[in-house]
Amino acid sequence: MGNSKKKKSTGKFIAENRRARFDYAIDETFEAGIMLHGTEVKSLRNGEANIAESYASYENGEMWLINAHVPEYLEANKFNHEPRRRRKLLLHQKEIVKLANGVDRQGMTIVPLKLYFNDRGLAKLEIALAKGKNVADKRETAKKRDWNREKSRILKEHG
Repeated sequence: MGNSKKKKSTGKFIAENRRARFDYAIDETFEAGIMLHGTEVKSLRNGEANIAESYASYENGEMWLINAHVPEYLEANKFNHEPRRRRKLLLHQKEIVKLANGVDRQGMTIVPLKLYFNDRGLAKLEIALAKGKNVADKRETAKKRDWNREKSRILKEHG
């Protein structure tokens, strides 16, 4: 599994797309910044967001996060944001080209994995270039997960 910037984040975790690793074979991950409004940042600091149904799209040389839900910040009153608005992702041009080529040539998908604040307090999104799994692959993943769980249970009892 290739990875650019293989660095463990020690920042504040906000949301995770747990289903992504089950539904997709993850190829390469990227860390992207997100352009947010002030009320979105406040809402994220409260730990409220959902990226489970979201995806990233390449349009006119830019990457966009689509269908991510960041609830309205209640104290913002009339200056609030649209909860499911499109948000621009901030990536280096080389990364954008690599993601776009993966989608165009290899039929891959750009899937958001995690949303978090990094050490400097900036909102970051971990996205991955992934290929969809078929039903047999999903079954195999479930078998491996169950076997690992059973194996650790046996080792715990006997050792």
